[in-house]
Amino acid sequence: MTVADERTTAPATEAEPPVEPSRFSLGHPRSRIAWIRPAVWLPLLVMLTILAALWQWGAEELPYLLPPLSDIGSSLTTQFGYYVDNALVTLGEAVAGLAMGFVAAFVLAVLTSELPLVRRAVMPIAVVLNVTPLVAIAPALVVAFGFGPLPKLVIAGLICFFPILINTAAGLRSVSQQVLQVYQTMDADRIELLWHVRIPNALPYVFAALRIVFPLSIVGAVVAEMSASGSSGGLGTAISVASSMNQLPVVYASILVLAVMGVLLLLVVTLVERRVLHWHDSAHN
Repeated sequence: MTVADERTTAPATEAEPPVEPSRFSLGHPRSRIAWIRPAVWLPLLVMLTILAALWQWGAEELPYLLPPLSDIGSSLTTQFGYYVDNALVTLGEAVAGLAMGFVAAFVLAVLTSELPLVRRAVMPIAVVLNVTPLVAIAPALVVAFGFGPLPKLVIAGLICFFPILINTAAGLRSVSQQVLQVYQTMDADRIELLWHVRIPNALPYVFAALRIVFPLSIVGAVVAEMSASGSSGGLGTAISVASSMNQLPVVYASILVLAVMGVLLLLVVTLVERRVLHWHDSAHN
């Protein structure tokens, strides 16, 4: 047998499966150090540079509308404590309002998913509440609850209420009938189905809603501070006072702090979601 015959008759070896790169290497799609690749941070840097140039041009052409970036930076550095104190006030109102809205929405979502009569009674009212401009009812909340922080917490909670209610209810009702039948064959009661099947199935929906409402709670707190009388602190109050005194650097510096707060809250929710839902496909995307 010739060498050529041996080559043709030799059994073909199976190709070795590709080895996935280490989580700490740049080749891994979810590498923890992938951010050092220019393809990751360079587009953002270019976009920020373009926006900064456009801002500076707008500040020169429209000085009564946009302050120079140097003035905003100077306001942040010289009055850093002022912004931190007001940011903590707004953050406290946002988190407390979100907690109130979350508890109320989650309980109602469970009731609406388990009791069709409650769903038919609650959902139309929730839709009407969602389309109601909350700024218009802020003065009435001040009359009802006084000039303390409660009206602001209520407004922040109402803004967060509807997305949590709709997403959680959808998650609780999206369990497949095959899964429910399996548990019913094991004589699982309604509480066991809720705890072991419906709530775990709804967690991705809940975190999807939290990614929306966490930054939205900041918006609700600011709107409440600007529209409800008696606000003695918070970035919304700082914006209102600075606007009345034509202090544009303070206005835009406060807005920048609010944007950073929203991004940080969204980052916190994302990290918690990846920890809690490590078993779900959404944690690997």
